[in-house]
Amino acid sequence: MSNILILNGAQPYEFAPGTLNAALAERARAFLQAQGHNVRMTTVAEGYDANAEVESHVWADTVIMQFPVNWMGAPWSFKKYMDEVYTAGMDGRMTNGDGRTPEAPKANYGMGGALTGTTYMLSVTLNAPREAFDNASEPFFEGASVDDLLRPMHLNARFFAMAPLPTFAAFDVMKNPEIEADFARFDAHLDAVFAEAKDVAA
Repeated sequence: MSNILILNGAQPYEFAPGTLNAALAERARAFLQAQGHNVRMTTVAEGYDANAEVESHVWADTVIMQFPVNWMGAPWSFKKYMDEVYTAGMDGRMTNGDGRTPEAPKANYGMGGALTGTTYMLSVTLNAPREAFDNASEPFFEGASVDDLLRPMHLNARFFAMAPLPTFAAFDVMKNPEIEADFARFDAHLDAVFAEAKDVAA
């Protein structure tokens, strides 16, 4: 079985204490441990050691990033985590420079990652309804997908040579929550993603 790092990137607020993201992170941990995987979990808002987090990324076969989409991106505390941990990992553990060489100083930017063979999965919660995405008639996202919205997170992972697994999203969680249905979809998502990952490894 594989090593899995779960990052709970929620930032608690009075109006949104992060209980859904905590529940999804814990649900993933319980599911994966029951499957025999080795699991580590970091709750970013509770604090962390940057060097230990780099080592956990190196240890992991898969990194699951669980967070609410706040103002079209990751919460500030999760962004701070990335700033500190990813910068520490640029010592060769997570990346060997930015991919450019003295011989080709303008080519291959972003291709120096050292985590080849590591996969990652984004799991997010959004206030926006599902119908706001993938629909050109909706004026705000103009046909964009959830993964389009999350492109900076995908590029961060690609910078370290991590490969994507399918994204999970829980929609409309503030105004029209369907928590039990989201939990059921999440369980099915994990089952499908990690069954597929197991098949690939075999």
